[in-house]
Order: sequence, then structure tokens, then C-alpha cells
Amino acid sequence: MRKKLQYAPSRRIVWSGLKCALVSAFVLGGLALLWFNSLSESDAIKDARRMLRYGEYSGPDRVAFLFLARRNLPLDFLWGSFFEGAEEDTFSIYVHSEPGFAFDESTTRSPFFYGRELKNSIQVKWGEASMIEAERLLLEVALEEPANQRFVLLSDSCVPLYNFSYIYNYVMASPKSFVDSFLDVKEHRYHPKMSPVIPKNKWRKGSQWVTLIRSHAEVIADDEHVIAVFEKFCKRRPPIDLSKGKLNYKLQKQHNCIPDEHYVQTLLTLKGLESELERRTLTFTVWNQSKTSTETRGWHPMTFSYADVRAEKIKAIKEISHINYETEFRIEWCQVNSTSVPCFLFARKFSRPAAMRLLSEGVVAPFNVASLLE
Repeated sequence: MRKKLQYAPSRRIVWSGLKCALVSAFVLGGLALLWFNSLSESDAIKDARRMLRYGEYSGPDRVAFLFLARRNLPLDFLWGSFFEGAEEDTFSIYVHSEPGFAFDESTTRSPFFYGRELKNSIQVKWGEASMIEAERLLLEVALEEPANQRFVLLSDSCVPLYNFSYIYNYVMASPKSFVDSFLDVKEHRYHPKMSPVIPKNKWRKGSQWVTLIRSHAEVIADDEHVIAVFEKFCKRRPPIDLSKGKLNYKLQKQHNCIPDEHYVQTLLTLKGLESELERRTLTFTVWNQSKTSTETRGWHPMTFSYADVRAEKIKAIKEISHINYETEFRIEWCQVNSTSVPCFLFARKFSRPAAMRLLSEGVVAPFNVASLLE
């Protein structure tokens, strides 16, 4: 009688190994498919936008003007005159306004702003991380244009102190970003739980109104780790509410932090980029210290009125040549490539009448104020 053939042990091992390999390949393929399908649309959009950054361009380098607006731009007439003196291929305009607001002939006097609003804007609240997220959105969109090589962040109450040509040449001449940055040793805004992502010795403070070179704009737009720490541990203390009575005393003991006064400065310091900064802002602000019966003493930006915009006042701002940083015992002499220059190119906060006077006196460009009444 014939004996039944039996598989050799080695064949069993090969067959078992083959089955394991097939099962593993199937499982890994399924996991990969699940991972791909789990990518959100926003992630895909971000990746596509990053690819746009590296396209080639012809023509001159551009300055991107990034406006943070509550809704409309009340000083659009002034900026319209400012941009009229420029070549169209030397600048770009982007506006972050409230969601759903559109710039067209019914909402702005200046055609330069038509359709320049971000389509993915968010609701912004002062003193919250939404402010720095709006800045990052502006940078993300502006980086899609490869010709944009400088990025100027402006508020809806900012005004230029010079014509376009002067400002363009000033910011393009410097290989550095202009970022007001100094040690925060008085206000105790650093939260210990920010460590180890943000060590205390890397914590910085400064004005949010920055002018960035392209590589620094990319660092800010692409950040995912530091922004997460700010969202969690850098929050504004609730304002005093008389209806809450004694509860106010408890609320005022909460940790207080204003994200937009720390984020850019701290992030660039963490990345080892302080040597690539002119550690000063290009935007002039007058700070008033005020105190009421329901508020602790605080600093607030003064709003320029029509009477404040005298020729001698504007001249004095333009003649400022250095800035004193008391916390660092440092005097920042304003220079570009070792050449002394005026410290400020912009100023805030300007009322509409103040901006009209600035135009009527030809500070920015020749302009007929009567045309605003038509």
C-alpha cells in the first residue's frame, strides 16, 4: 500500500510565512487607506498652498501689506492714495476682516481693496489667541505669491508716514525682519506650564506690528507646536465686571497673558533667529497710562485726532533715531545696513479726521480732501 505524501516541515514554514506576509500587507494597506481618508480637507489645502510658495516669478520683489481689520477699512482713502504712487507689480494687499465681509464698491472707496479679503477669515477677539491665528492666516495666503518677499502687518488704524517709494526701498534694503522684541521681566505673563516647549529664558515681548522677510513668515505660518502652547496657557485675564461683585477679586488673580504681544517674538527666538532681526517695530504708537475706579493701571494706545496731526508733530515722529529698552538696558539705534535711518515708517492709532489732515498736507501723496465729500 502506498503511503500518503507528507509535506516537509520546511514547506510548512514557507507557506505559513507567505500567509503572514499577505495578511500583513493587507492590514498595512488598510491602515494606509484609513490614514489617507482621515486627512481633513484643511490639511490638504495647507499642503497645496505650501507647494504654491516655491513657484518661479518674474519682475520685481513685492511687499505684501497685511491688514487686520475689525470689519471695513476706515482709512481706505488714505491707503488708496498711497498705493496710487506705486507700480502694480511691487506690492500685494491682503485683508483679514470679519467672516463674510467683502470689499467691493459698496464697502470701500478704494479699488485697491476690491476682493482682497481672506475667504477663510475667523472671528477675532482682542487679547485671545484668535488674533495671532488671524495673523498666521494672512501670512499663509500671502506666501502663495512667490514674488512677495516682505510682509508688513498693519491695523485698520495705521497710516504711512512716507510715500510708497520710500517705504518700499527701506524695507527691501534690509536683509532682516523688523520685530520689536525684548525681555518681559515686569508683567509675569510667562506660565511655568509652557516649559519645556517654551523655556523661560526664550520668552519675549513686543509690538505685534512686525515686518518680516519671507523665511521668517514661513516659520510663523508653518508653526504647529508653539501656537498650541499659546492657545492653552497664554490667555487674557477676564476684565472687571461690576455685576460680579466680590468675584472680581478672584478673577483678577488669574494668570494674565496677551498672545499677540509675545507670540512672534518668542517663536523666532526659539528658532534661534534673533540675530536675523532688527529688534524694533516700524510702527509708532503713543501709549497712555490710565486708571479708573474699576480698573488697575494699564497702558492703552492713544488715538490721534485732527488737532494732534500738526506738521511739527509728524516731523518729530520722523526724526526719532533710537529706542530705549529699559528692561534690557539697551538703546536700539535705527539703522539699515549700518546706515542711520528714521525709526518709524507707520503710525497708529489714527482717527478718520486725523488721516484726512495727513493727506491734505501732502505727507503721503498729493490729495484733494474735498473728493471725500462727493
